[in-house]
Amino acid sequence: MTAELVRGQNHPLPHARLEIRVSAGKPVVAGATLGDEDGRVPGAEWVAHPGRPGLPGIEVSRQATTDHRLTVDLDRVPAAVHRMTVLLALPIGPAAPVRFGAVAAPFVAVSDPDGTEIVSYTVTGLDSESAVVALELYRRQSAWKVRAVGQGYAGGLAALLGDQGIDRAGELAAAIQEAVAPGLARTVGTPPPRTTEVRRNAAAASNGTPGGDPGPGPGPGPGPVVGPGPGQGAAPEPPAPTTPQPPAQTHDGPINYTHPGRQSAAPPPPPPAVPPAEPGRPPVPVAGDATGWSMEERLYNQVWGMFEDLARTTAAYRSAVDFAESRLDQELDRALSDPRSRIGGSGDAAREAARAKHDRLTEQAREVLDRDLAQLATESDVVEPALPPAFARWDNPVWHAYRVPMEIPMALRLGDLHLPESPELRIPMLIRLPLERGLWVDSGRGASEAASMVDEGQLRRLAMDTAVSHAARLLAVYPAGEFTVHVIDPAGSAGASLAPLVHSGVLDEPPAAGAQGVSAVLAKLTQRVDLVQMAVRGGASDALPPDLDTAEQLLIVNDFPHGFDDRAVTQLRYLADEGPAVGVHLMLVADREDASAYGPVLDPLWRSLLRVTPVPDDHLADPWVQHAWTYEPPRVPPGSQVLQQVLAQVAEARRTWRR
Repeated sequence: MTAELVRGQNHPLPHARLEIRVSAGKPVVAGATLGDEDGRVPGAEWVAHPGRPGLPGIEVSRQATTDHRLTVDLDRVPAAVHRMTVLLALPIGPAAPVRFGAVAAPFVAVSDPDGTEIVSYTVTGLDSESAVVALELYRRQSAWKVRAVGQGYAGGLAALLGDQGIDRAGELAAAIQEAVAPGLARTVGTPPPRTTEVRRNAAAASNGTPGGDPGPGPGPGPGPVVGPGPGQGAAPEPPAPTTPQPPAQTHDGPINYTHPGRQSAAPPPPPPAVPPAEPGRPPVPVAGDATGWSMEERLYNQVWGMFEDLARTTAAYRSAVDFAESRLDQELDRALSDPRSRIGGSGDAAREAARAKHDRLTEQAREVLDRDLAQLATESDVVEPALPPAFARWDNPVWHAYRVPMEIPMALRLGDLHLPESPELRIPMLIRLPLERGLWVDSGRGASEAASMVDEGQLRRLAMDTAVSHAARLLAVYPAGEFTVHVIDPAGSAGASLAPLVHSGVLDEPPAAGAQGVSAVLAKLTQRVDLVQMAVRGGASDALPPDLDTAEQLLIVNDFPHGFDDRAVTQLRYLADEGPAVGVHLMLVADREDASAYGPVLDPLWRSLLRVTPVPDDHLADPWVQHAWTYEPPRVPPGSQVLQQVLAQVAEARRTWRR
C-alpha cells in the first residue's frame, strides 16, 4: 500500500533498485546530488543532471519535461555517500514559468522495480521558489529511508546547489540550464491544465478497455485515459483549478490556456454524453467530449488529450519492449554462466525458452498498443471533421464554408504530428493564439535526411510556400483589421511563393527588398514595440499615436541573413525577444548555415523560435515523455483554390472594415 508522505515525514525503503517518478504541470529539470552524512556534496562531479545524467547508483532525465523517471540502484552508491537528494528546477525559456507558485504542485513517487508505489509526495506550499529539493534518500544503520523534504529556493538552482556546499554553484546551474535549452526549443508546447475529471474512458478503464497494464514492463500505462490506469503504478497528478484566470500579461509568465477574453466565472458546461458502448467494447468516441467553455475549447482540449494519449501509450510500448530485451539478456547470461547448461541440451532449451518468453512479452505489448491505436484512430475519424477552420487541414470541407470570424480563436493548426509506431495516425499540432514565440521555417538541406534529398532551390521554395501557408491561416482566423503581415524579401527571390498574398491584396505594402527596404520595415516595427512597451508600463495606452496600427503584426523574413547588416540583425533579435509580448511576431525562413559567420551570437535567436520544416522531419518533442515526433507541414491539395478563395474573403473584409 502506498504511503502518502507529508513534508518532513520518512519511510523505509524495502528495495535497493527503485524508480522515482516526477509529474508536473509544466516542464521541469530533474536532477540528484550525492552527499555525505551532513548532506554536503563534495563537488560538481557528484551532481547528476541533464548534462551529466549518470552517476553511480542514479540516472536522471536528459531533458526538461513534465514527466520524469529517475532510476536508482542503492547497492551501487559509493560507501562514502549517505544522502541522495532529488531536486527539481524550472527551466529558463521564452515561455517557461518563473516560479513554482504559478504551476501545479509537482508530484513525486518512489516505486519498486515492478512499478508498485512505495511512497508518494505532493510538493505543496511553494510560491516564489524556482528550485526545490523534493526528496531525500538517506542511510540509517546500513538501511535506506526516504524523506519528503519540499525545501524551495527563491534564488533558483544556483542557491539550491550552493546550499549543499558546491563551489561555483552559479556556473553549474548555468550549465544545467544550457543542457536543457535545445530540448525546450524543440518542444511542441505545454499542455493545457488537467481538470479533476478523467477523460472520456475513465469508466472503461476498469472494464479492461484501453488504460490497462501492458504487461510486466515498467513504463507508464498505455491507454488513452489521462492519468494512470489499473496496475500502472503511475503517480496521479494533483487536481488543477478549473476557474478561469485573467490572461497572462507578460511573455515570461505562465501560459494561460483559458479562452481569450473570457471573464465569466460560471463553471464550464459538461461534455456531451457518450453513447453507451456494447459490453466488452470501448465507448463510442464523440467530438468535443473534453471539458471547456465552448465547443471550440472542448475540441482543443480533446486534441491535446489525444496527443498525450498517443505519447504515453507509445512510451508504454517502448518500455515494455525494452523490458523484454533486458529480461532476455539477463536470462541468456544466466544460462551461459551456469556450467551445467553446457552439458547436453539444457543450455539450448534455456535459450529457446528465454527467446519464447521475450517474443510473448513483445507480442502482448504490441497487442495493447494496437488496441489503443485503433481506439485513437476511431476518435480521430470523429474529431477531424468537427474541427473549426483554425484547427482544420486545408482539405477539410469546413474551409469551403469559410467566413471571416468575429473573434480570435484559441489556437491555430501548424501541421500534423505522428510517431513511427503509427505513421497513419496524425495528431493536429495546435499552438495557442496569440503566438507566444516566433516561427523558424528551416530551409537548410543539412537539417534532416528528408531535406538532404531535395534540391536546394526547391527546398527554399517549399520553405517559403510553407511560410505563406502559415501566414494565410493567421490572416484567415483573425477578425478583419486585427492582423497585419509584413514581408522582407531582400533579393526578391520569393515572388512566386508570395503571389497569393500579393495578388489577393491582404498586404498593406509590397514585400520590402534591398538593404533600404529591410531597414525601413525593421525600424517601423521596432518603433512600434518601443511605443507600446512605454504605453503599457506607464499605463497610458490612450497616449499612443492615432496612426499606430494596434493590430497583431507578423513579419516574414526570407533568406535571412541576406540583406541584413549588423544593425538589422540586432533589431531582428530585439523583435524576436520583445515583440511577442506586445503583438509583434516573427516568422524566419532561413538556413542556419547561411548565418554561421555570426557564430554563437545568433544562438539565442534560433532557440527562441519554434522550428518547423517544409518537409517531414522528426525534430519536435512532446512535453510529456520527449518522443521525437515527425512533423508534417500543412499542404494545400494540388489544384485546389482554397488558399486564394480564403485570402480573397480576408482582403474584402479588410476593405470593408476600413471604409
